[in-house]
Amino acid sequence: MSSASKARLQQLSEQLVKPREDPGTFENISRIPTVAGDSNGPRVKGKVIIVTGTNSPLGIGRATAHQYARNGAKAIFICDYITDHLETHKREIMSMYPSVDIQTRQIDAGEEKDIERVVNEVLDKYGRLDIFFANAGISITAKGVMDSSAEDFMKVMKTNALSVFLAAKHGARGMLKTSDEKPYPGGSIIGTASSAGLRSNAGATDYSASKAAVISIMQTSCYQLAGTGIRCNAICPGVIETGMTSGMYEAARSRGTERKIGQLNPLMRGAVADEVARVALFLGSDEASYVNGQAWAVCGGLTAGHPFVPVRILIGRAISTVSNKADDFASLL
Repeated sequence: MSSASKARLQQLSEQLVKPREDPGTFENISRIPTVAGDSNGPRVKGKVIIVTGTNSPLGIGRATAHQYARNGAKAIFICDYITDHLETHKREIMSMYPSVDIQTRQIDAGEEKDIERVVNEVLDKYGRLDIFFANAGISITAKGVMDSSAEDFMKVMKTNALSVFLAAKHGARGMLKTSDEKPYPGGSIIGTASSAGLRSNAGATDYSASKAAVISIMQTSCYQLAGTGIRCNAICPGVIETGMTSGMYEAARSRGTERKIGQLNPLMRGAVADEVARVALFLGSDEASYVNGQAWAVCGGLTAGHPFVPVRILIGRAISTVSNKADDFASLL
């Protein structure tokens, strides 16, 4: 057998190498066949994980690191470009889950040398990589396309989209490494996209384009990694209270209008980071063994339909802008 053929065999997932076990029967019917392990236990037990974009106290990265630690991770590398809270996060997680090794790293998620370095450190220390949650993201401007700069556009694309490409490139390399402890390749690469990557009018042009790119990178990568057992998915949050949106929440609270945030989605509320983190937990776990190449919206239903304006808002606007002529007002409805 040629070396290339051997390499291809070594990159085949456990599900392609080993036939599925016969679950047996109960009376005259087959028991339920399974691929994932028992869902009653910790969902990422023994896994080695990288999470980028973890510095923000309100962020999805921090909340997800907590969920991974709570669910039995062996080690989690929490990474960010800004690091003023990372050591605090490390102490908190280790105080709650002392068996989990927490490592902090300062990296620029859009620089290949930084991503390559942290993956190499993970492999040198643990000999495996199981989950890479590429969560780093920025939003620079809320300007319209005619007023935005090409420089800002490329900064956003680098941090939000190039970072996910690099996570897929080097994360997959790490997930292909096998050992006695991990005899088959496999893992989960997760990119943080946005509802703005699924639908227009949910963000600025640069931000929306970068998040649409995240979805495409994950969907394309899952095909290019076919047969390896490496799954690639995107999470698409809606209105979540994070460091990026904290200004909007604080302004609404000061005006007493916080309850209006998220009113256009069917749940009629915003979300907290932990609600997204639990989806990242599922996608990273073996329970998501057949979820691949998907853009998973966590948006309260916002992206499920066409944009609409509730009637009470429409009426309020109409009253403020139109005369009291009944026929003019009726035409707006």
